Amino acid sequence: MKAIILGCGRVGAMLANLLEQEKMEVTVIDANDNAFEKLGENYSGSRVSGNITDEAILRAAGIEQADLVAVLTSDDIANLMAAQIVKQKFGREKILVRVRDPIKAGAFREMGLATVCPTNVELDMILKELKIKTKKGKS
Repeated sequence: MKAIILGCGRVGAMLANLLEQEKMEVTVIDANDNAFEKLGENYSGSRVSGNITDEAILRAAGIEQADLVAVLTSDDIANLMAAQIVKQKFGREKILVRVRDPIKAGAFREMGLATVCPTNVELDMILKELKIKTKKGKS
């Protein structure tokens, strides 16, 4: 199984290493070459330096053979653009997009993209720890 991760921050690097441990073929794309240092010495997957919205970079990373794509940069708009390119231009269906802004996360979901919003996850965890129930049913 081939996984492509767009963004090599802490989460992207951790995911790349976990997927590699699960015997997946992993490629990480990031515009900053220094970001790849987060992968550590034991990472043996591929690294592609470049813009995550550049079709040539995505092709070089093997996007056309990807079974799953995780878009994990800290830039919500770049993540949306990359996810749309991956879905529309390359026909990949299994795409997960990290979206920091809860309002944008809702809009991205309405576009048919699977999203994870760390802001909402953190808020849910805080409310749960504080044992606060909101009107939305979150604990």
